[in-house]
Amino acid sequence: VQLQASGGGLVQAGASLRLSCVASGRTFSSYVMGWFRQAPGKEREFVAAINWNSGPTAYSAAVKGRFTISRDNTKNTVYLQMNSLKSEDTAVYYCATGRYWVSSTSVSGYHYWGQGTLVTVSS
Repeated sequence: VQLQASGGGLVQAGASLRLSCVASGRTFSSYVMGWFRQAPGKEREFVAAINWNSGPTAYSAAVKGRFTISRDNTKNTVYLQMNSLKSEDTAVYYCATGRYWVSSTSVSGYHYWGQGTLVTVSS
């Protein structure tokens, strides 16, 4: 599976962005899809995940209520709608695929990663 993330950019605090991640390869619809982010000097951290059938979703406390993850299995695409952006949301955002929902909030639960897209929020 190859993943291509896009949609990052430079925005002001309070603005919105929508990230997209297109997957190539088979059985996209059977994977858990997740978004992670990594700020300079920090470890990669979980942001959001969605189960294969667009059922359960999960969010980190830092983004819950502001970000929404969704997927379109007909387009092999997962989205991250980010609203009310804050300066602390500045990071490189990565999409990833995983097999099991039980490990969907952990970096170790994912085995394919996209190249990342940079989101910069100015205050």
